[in-house]
Amino acid sequence: MRRESQMGLPSRACLLMAVGLGILTRGVAPGATFSRSQEPIRVKVNFVNVAFVARDARGALVDNLTEDDVDVVEDAIPQKIAFFSRSADVPLTLGVVVDASGSQDHFSKQHKQDLEVFFKDVLGPKDRVFLVGFGNHIRLVSDFSQSGGDLLEQWKQYQKSTGKFPDLGPRENRDLGTAFYDAIFYSVTEKLARENGRRAILLFSDGEDNSSSHDMMTAIETAQRENVVVYAIRYTDKEHGKLTARNKYGISVMERVARETGGAHIDAETTDAHVYFRQIAEELRTSYELGYYPTDPLKDDSFRKIVIKPKREGVKVRAKTGYFSR
Repeated sequence: MRRESQMGLPSRACLLMAVGLGILTRGVAPGATFSRSQEPIRVKVNFVNVAFVARDARGALVDNLTEDDVDVVEDAIPQKIAFFSRSADVPLTLGVVVDASGSQDHFSKQHKQDLEVFFKDVLGPKDRVFLVGFGNHIRLVSDFSQSGGDLLEQWKQYQKSTGKFPDLGPRENRDLGTAFYDAIFYSVTEKLARENGRRAILLFSDGEDNSSSHDMMTAIETAQRENVVVYAIRYTDKEHGKLTARNKYGISVMERVARETGGAHIDAETTDAHVYFRQIAEELRTSYELGYYPTDPLKDDSFRKIVIKPKREGVKVRAKTGYFSR
């Protein structure tokens, strides 16, 4: 009987291998976390995960797409969808990243008011948010919290004294005042990369950088790799009511970061905070994720362009533009 058990039936090790292979073949995104004896196991596979939102011709969110309603193309080559899911009122994991550099002094009160709107009116009871303030230092104002009141109180304390809050990422000597790209980079790598579920950054800034150790493309690539969507909420301090060349550059940066990651660029001067925060929350809670194993598995550091093509007439999709195959 013992021999038959060993030869004719899978051993415990084989069963574990089979379970593991089954998980992989169902499509698990890079960095996915599984629990065994409460110890996280991170599985790295050649798998591409894409979050997206869909709107109809009237601009209303579409919440009933299926795998059969979309095609995914990488570098003009159709891909086979291995994983598809629809988010419906899922808890959100968010980073609220606020520019507190000199160029935003004019907006400090508006930042506080808009944060209050978000924390009190939009943040759901199961949502988790961390809060970052940055100038030439990137400070973790609050770790993940579900309490809007606590987060707002921490921000008030940050405005009084920034130095008592810990650095996010390594402490660096920066001569000038705005580490915009580093704030994105470290918010992803130090916080959101370790999380699962619907993840996004709400970024309050003018898009102007003068002291980061990372450049724009590195910040964008990092968010793309971790499937983190960036909503760029722009506060631009114009000169005598007119945009300067520096303002225009910052606007183009905010637009590009949002577009490349599948988020949206919002002008805080022309859009009511109640409106755009509600729209962001609705998008994140009414979104989709799909995954595929690319037909070209070569990791050659090239950029792979992703296009999700809806089959329904009038439907438009917004997603990250692609990823670097590393």
